[in-house]
Amino acid sequence: QVQLVESGGGLVQAGGSVRLSCAASGLTFSSSTMGWFRQASGKEREFVAAIRWSLSITDYAASVKGRFTISSDNAKNTVFLQMYSLKPEDTAVYYCAATTDPTLVPLRLAQYNSWGQGTQVTVSS
Repeated sequence: QVQLVESGGGLVQAGGSVRLSCAASGLTFSSSTMGWFRQASGKEREFVAAIRWSLSITDYAASVKGRFTISSDNAKNTVFLQMYSLKPEDTAVYYCAATTDPTLVPLRLAQYNSWGQGTQVTVSS
């Protein structure tokens, strides 16, 4: 059974930074992609970033490219999302997700079948 546990959210001022962590278990890491999605109040959940675990290939949403970095610590089965230059519009619940979809870096929400509980990130102006 796949388990994903996020941590690291909180309240931060605009321009600040936050690092989210996602501890994973029960995955076949060699064939898995880990993703981060976010859902702002009243909006649909959207893709943020993803990393193909075994190849360290990454992809980002245009809105966060250059400000966010996704990385992994394979020894600790943990994926990180380092967020810099945060804006109020980055405020959302951030979810970690996992998939064994064979697409090199799946970007669509429907391609992911395991989800964490989410962690709130609030960026104040």
